[in-house]
Amino acid sequence: MTAKVYFTDFRTRNRSLPEKLRLLLRTAGMGDIDFDRKMTAIKMHFGEPGNLAYLRPNYAKAVADMVRELGGMPFLTDCNTLYVGRRKNALDHLEAAYENGFSPFSTGCHIIIGDGIKGTDEVLVPVRGGTCVKEAKIGRAVMDADIFISLSHFKGHEEAGFGGAIKNIGMGCGSRAGKMEQHKDGKVFIRKSRCVGCGMCARNCGQDAILLEGGKARVVEENCVGCGRCIGHCNWDAISNQNNSSVRDLNLKMAEYAKAVLDGRPSFHISLVQDISPVCDCHGENDAPILPDVGMFASFDPVALDQACVDTCLKQTPLPNSLLTERMAEPDFQDLHDHFRNVGPGTEWASCLEHCEEIGVGTRQYELVIMK
Repeated sequence: MTAKVYFTDFRTRNRSLPEKLRLLLRTAGMGDIDFDRKMTAIKMHFGEPGNLAYLRPNYAKAVADMVRELGGMPFLTDCNTLYVGRRKNALDHLEAAYENGFSPFSTGCHIIIGDGIKGTDEVLVPVRGGTCVKEAKIGRAVMDADIFISLSHFKGHEEAGFGGAIKNIGMGCGSRAGKMEQHKDGKVFIRKSRCVGCGMCARNCGQDAILLEGGKARVVEENCVGCGRCIGHCNWDAISNQNNSSVRDLNLKMAEYAKAVLDGRPSFHISLVQDISPVCDCHGENDAPILPDVGMFASFDPVALDQACVDTCLKQTPLPNSLLTERMAEPDFQDLHDHFRNVGPGTEWASCLEHCEEIGVGTRQYELVIMK
């Protein structure tokens, strides 16, 4: 089967971008869903304060307003994080969202943190056809919704290669225990010869899993949950996954968690490919974009959506003065013919989409429908 993915660029042509997004959603058929008095979860990332690459609240309002027009009852949601930061519990998480501009007044709907105050309010959801996960641990508010919409910022990621719809759904909807289950195979390793003892890895570890000893970082393996945040914070490439298969393991589990979230109810998926930072919006900073802004995509199929987004990104010319072009200028650079893997050669993304196809989340075959 081939899925339809709808696309429009960021040219405004006498209408605002939120208005253009709403037109894209109507064109893509979102109105075919029966929203009448249905509670609708709009899953997105509110951005770690200090990061400016996250999606603006204006886009969330465009989606929420359309849900209301169709008779639905929308709310924005995300689940708490594993690592140290401003989104590790619901109170801090809400304050971070407000600080970044998300509120009932700016978005037209309420914000509910999906897995509760401490990240423990979860539902065990069977994964039909799963090979890695039998029961996914999903935030309760996410599963209580009648309809599920993902609104994703498509960008790079230090472990999964890129973060798009499947990562927003699978990893993003996992409770704290669910995130630990997905990450647990990715214990990190520190190359002492490259470590400069700056301490950024230790300061950004939420598990007390990295210590500084004798001017070098050391991993406390029994504390490490494999979240990979330290990898993204190391500017010296001194940290990597100890388990060579851990990225693939993570991808398979993300696919199965996404399956658990989506099974048995209507869903719709939106990705904005802009401010394509090399790593996740979970960082309290964002590096310069590695690729130019592309546009807005929408589909009923999250797998086709991710495939269309990555295919379009791979056709773009890398931006100067970015981490990507910096990597490409290194003397030992080996071109992997993949912008995201050229940023992080230890990453890969294909296994996630392949497994999504295998277990029935969606298809990688798509028809791109362009809306002006």
